[in-house]
Amino acid sequence: MARYIPVLDASWLYVESKEAPMHVGSMAIFTVEGETVQQAIARIVSLLRNSTEFSPPFNYRLSNPRLMTLWPKWIEVDKVDLDYHFRHSALPAPGGERELGTLISRLHSHPLDFRKPLWEMHLIEGLYGNRFALYTKMHHSLMDGVGAMRLMERIFGKSAKESLALPAPWSVGTVRKKKKVDPQSHFTDQARVAWEAAKLSGQSLPAAGKALVNLMKEAVKPTDPALATPFSGPKSIVNGRVGGARRLATQTYPLERIRKVAEAAEVSVNDIFLAICSSSLRRYLLERGALPDEPLTAGLPVSVRPADDLDGGNAISFILANLNTTEADPLERLRQIRRSTQMAKTNLQAMPKEAINNYTIMLMAPMMLQLVTGLGGLTRPIFNTVISNVPGPSQDLYFSGCRLEQFYPISLIPHGQALNITVVSYAGQFNVAFTGDHDALPSMQRLSVYTGEALEELERLLGVEWKPAAAKVASNGAAVVAKAAANKEPKAVRRSTAASRADGAKTRKANGRAASAKAGAGKTAED
Repeated sequence: MARYIPVLDASWLYVESKEAPMHVGSMAIFTVEGETVQQAIARIVSLLRNSTEFSPPFNYRLSNPRLMTLWPKWIEVDKVDLDYHFRHSALPAPGGERELGTLISRLHSHPLDFRKPLWEMHLIEGLYGNRFALYTKMHHSLMDGVGAMRLMERIFGKSAKESLALPAPWSVGTVRKKKKVDPQSHFTDQARVAWEAAKLSGQSLPAAGKALVNLMKEAVKPTDPALATPFSGPKSIVNGRVGGARRLATQTYPLERIRKVAEAAEVSVNDIFLAICSSSLRRYLLERGALPDEPLTAGLPVSVRPADDLDGGNAISFILANLNTTEADPLERLRQIRRSTQMAKTNLQAMPKEAINNYTIMLMAPMMLQLVTGLGGLTRPIFNTVISNVPGPSQDLYFSGCRLEQFYPISLIPHGQALNITVVSYAGQFNVAFTGDHDALPSMQRLSVYTGEALEELERLLGVEWKPAAAKVASNGAAVVAKAAANKEPKAVRRSTAASRADGAKTRKANGRAASAKAGAGKTAED
């Protein structure tokens, strides 16, 4: 059975290159309970190697690997070379986060083979303690972040006992295999769906076009600096051409800790996340004498996937945020970031749902055109970096009887955007992963360390005291919006500018010293 690939999904295939592969991945770390790690790995490897039934998207292959067609299609294949797609690796001693990060950075650097289904899974042993890791990568044309989280909740169990009864991840997939249908009726159904989609798309084009025109007018003649617009960000060291090698750095915090800071500032969890990322980027660039005079901007993916949609593919749009990296004061920077994200959300929410897909295609078209023509990284970027917040499961998950301890997303970096920062909330954790170009971002682990110190800085300025022993496991893994109304200025951020800047000056003086080896409550892993 063939399935036409939607325009947004297909675009990730067409911009693929050796130096900038368009796959996304994840690093999952498991703790073995009730048996030795050697026993668990032997049992799991045997189970997986004997699992030869594949469900979508694990059995999807391109109908034409060279994309020599106007409208590419997925075809479902009956036979998949499991020895190619599932691999068993081991870390060199001492098997810590650094060794794991080094291996996964290298695995993430290699493109997927377009002649085969576009995924790989690597079971990695040798991690210190009774632990092992799974690294999975899949082409972005098959899956977005929210889709990946929903898939994860299907392939992992909510208890050790439940997980032992589950089949291999590729046997579960996003949707169950459908019974064979008459090819003629299937073609008729596809034609009808395509016609209905075309009608909706045509009806929504004016609304999407109007929104984009308004955004471009703002770019030409700004009326409010808080509103980030396409191509308003400066060229920086994170916006050049990228090579094939990747770096990975990670950091984890209790989600409740982030929430307490957000509540004190009367902003959202995502505003705090953006603020500590902005602070980290500002400090990293200042140390290299490479901080632009104009503020960096970020593209923030926004899911538009219905709650009951378990299918793969991409169902995202983008809003743009001004990171205000030229602002020295942390609280003022947070206030401005809050204004920027609120304005961007308001503009997106004003559009009919049917128009959002068209708006996204038109918004992303210039970047895709840059990549297809080879101009990516040579011209001004549409935005400087991607910062993504993906809500994950709020409860512990298990794989073949082993508890999922931590989960990190690993993203793609195209030409012109040498850094991606993505966070996933999981079981009360706030797990951040930095994916970067190996050559453009030396000592990239400092970015993860600096986010921890930026969080501590906000806690001091806002008078938030965090005691890990008193922390409670979050009951909801999704990023939450604080009490303040969307159009209301945060009270805690509206403190005296003079007092705020005085506090900020003290903190910046301390931060100017050599970076501390500790990273708050987090860990780092880098190639």
